[in-house]
Amino acid sequence: MSKPIKKLSVANLQQQVGELTEALQRERADALNIRRRAEEDQLKMADFYKSMIIKELLPAIDNLERSLLHTPKDLAGHDYVKGVQGVVKQFEKALKELGVQRIKTIGEEFDPKLHEAISIEDGRGGVEVVCEELQPGYKLGDQVIRHAIVKVKRETTHD
Repeated sequence: MSKPIKKLSVANLQQQVGELTEALQRERADALNIRRRAEEDQLKMADFYKSMIIKELLPAIDNLERSLLHTPKDLAGHDYVKGVQGVVKQFEKALKELGVQRIKTIGEEFDPKLHEAISIEDGRGGVEVVCEELQPGYKLGDQVIRHAIVKVKRETTHD
């Protein structure tokens, strides 16, 4: 025996089509959200690994910059020194292309999110201002890769 065919009304079919359309739209939206979250996670992971690699390179960059600060005057124009300066410029260019920024220090108001103070000179006033940079800090976007190590002094504000 064959089963009796159930007759569906046009209104019933339209309701089912509407429900299936809504379900399909929700599934599409869910798929788009999953894809967007996956892309965001990939970017965060890329920035995480980028900052880890940069953190490992920073001591070498620091040492190159330090060596240039202590170049004897009689070697100032020497090709070797110019070569080291060129390497430092290459590092600076590569960091810039990667989106890495050097944290501003001298003359800036002290910000514990960006700066690490190793000393504070007492002065009159309540504003703490960076007066010396001992080691540069770097950030990638809003993420601090390494805090700037600084000396701070208190200054009066002139409002």
